[in-house]
Amino acid sequence: MLARSLGSDTIHHGDDTRMTYPIDPELTPILELIPSLGIEDPVTARSGFNELVGMMNAELDTSGVDISEREIDGLNGAPPLMLRIYSPSGLATTVPGLLYIHGGGFVIGTVDSEEGRCLSLCRELGIVVVSVDYRLSPETPFPGPLEDCYAGLCWTHDNANTLQLDTRRLGVFGLSAGGGLAAATALMARDDNGPAICFQYLGIPEVDDRLTTQSMKKFVDTPMWNKPNAELSWDYYLGDAYRRGADDVPYLAAPARLEDASGLPPAYINTMEFDPLRDEGVLYAMTLMKAGVSTELHSYPGTFHGSSMVPNAAVSQREAEEMFAVLRRGLCIDSSIGSIKALLRADTRADSVDRGC
Repeated sequence: MLARSLGSDTIHHGDDTRMTYPIDPELTPILELIPSLGIEDPVTARSGFNELVGMMNAELDTSGVDISEREIDGLNGAPPLMLRIYSPSGLATTVPGLLYIHGGGFVIGTVDSEEGRCLSLCRELGIVVVSVDYRLSPETPFPGPLEDCYAGLCWTHDNANTLQLDTRRLGVFGLSAGGGLAAATALMARDDNGPAICFQYLGIPEVDDRLTTQSMKKFVDTPMWNKPNAELSWDYYLGDAYRRGADDVPYLAAPARLEDASGLPPAYINTMEFDPLRDEGVLYAMTLMKAGVSTELHSYPGTFHGSSMVPNAAVSQREAEEMFAVLRRGLCIDSSIGSIKALLRADTRADSVDRGC
């Protein structure tokens, strides 16, 4: 059981052999309430997680947003998948769009699990958000979940007129495993010369199957996510075709293995201090930077994986404010009329990737 140390910001488990972490005092009260997130039994984990999501979504404010669902064909003969579409009510003009990919370690989560964030993004930014209900692992290992996300991207692009979406301002967004899938979706679009993506938002991304970074080795018992969960997550996602840590794991499965990041869209990456995924997110940002990809990186102190669930904490409020700010910039929402016209005159894929708003 988690408890707070008296007279200290440090929290620890009841077993004194566990490590201690100086977590932000505004975040520590939630630690005793966080349910155990074990994924040893995926079916049981999903049931418990979905029950929690149901309680969290019970009183969501949907005002100002029209919500619809669409079943689309899977990629290359894969089963159909569902998209949930969030559009500003009374939309009368073309607006930017965002493909949203939920998190959950590749194992849990649905379009319901991050509906609150999708509603906020749609309402606050005035954009169309398309959330992908991709297949989960271990039942569907790589590349199935990624292909579902890419199918969602292609459908969104191809149906832009119906959605009233500006294809030149189409981004991807993901948190945790969703961040890894968003990164891989951008890579797949680049490699296949598919829909142009103007911006990628990669929050606390899960991108490295090798699990050899300092943060991954050190944070074995951190809240919400830890190395044992990461091991299972990658085993489930890679399936029987690949073994985590082996030399043949492709970068579309684990983007941290990427050697050539050229031609990718501008990116924003954030990480949390006491998160096993921290260092792989930082290193992936450096990979993008070295390739000349415009990249912003922010690591929040005193935080843990998923600590934004405490919305009233000052650090969570800063994270939320920055999310909206970087998306406004990345999707050219606050650009001048002249900049938007210049954007719309860009005819090449390179222009859509390399431009500034």
